[in-house]
Amino acid sequence: MRSFKHEDKIVKYFSIVLNLVLLAAVIILFVLHFSGNKPSSADPEILASDTTMPEKISIVYINEDSLLENYVYFKELAASLESKRKNLETDYTSKAQGLQTEIANFQQNAGNMTMSQARAVEEDLVRKQQNLMRYQETLAQDMMKEESDVNLKLFQKVSEYVEGYAMDNGYTVVLNYKPGSVLLYGHQAMDVTEEVVDGLNAAYEESKNTATAKKPAEKAKTDTTAVK
Repeated sequence: MRSFKHEDKIVKYFSIVLNLVLLAAVIILFVLHFSGNKPSSADPEILASDTTMPEKISIVYINEDSLLENYVYFKELAASLESKRKNLETDYTSKAQGLQTEIANFQQNAGNMTMSQARAVEEDLVRKQQNLMRYQETLAQDMMKEESDVNLKLFQKVSEYVEGYAMDNGYTVVLNYKPGSVLLYGHQAMDVTEEVVDGLNAAYEESKNTATAKKPAEKAKTDTTAVK
């Protein structure tokens, strides 16, 4: 069971986008296959880099749930997003509790104030309450943007890798499978999820190692420049 509360939103958005892209690819592929027509120059949106219709159609699929459960990059993104959400939630809760304490103190001591004093304090509390509401809206917008960024990064990583993987292995179509998707049945031999996940994790690990190796070199270069 996933512990990341916002992960379902990410998975849902990612699934919708990926399914739409793959569904469009399947529709175009089979229309061309059964009609015997190739896309013309009048249809630039459906032209791929290679417009030659393959003689043999090779189709495989990826189990989305399994991919997301085992893709290290996604799990790290999800953990980072959850950590930020908790920090923002803690900050907001602290501010809200502070305001609640001020309101309670005002209610307790209002009887000892003059009318003008009470009015001034009340106006100040209303202003603080409005600011808190605006702050809450800002936090919600920030989290929505963060989730959108995660969705985009995830989709780009997976789609770029799958494209190369399909070309290297001679696959014509790679489908995305999950309950409720357009793929109703797929033979287990066509399931390439494990290979794709292994490849994605290996590529991600390599990118992290490369980034780590660059840091000392960049620091040395900066130090040399500073000495000059």
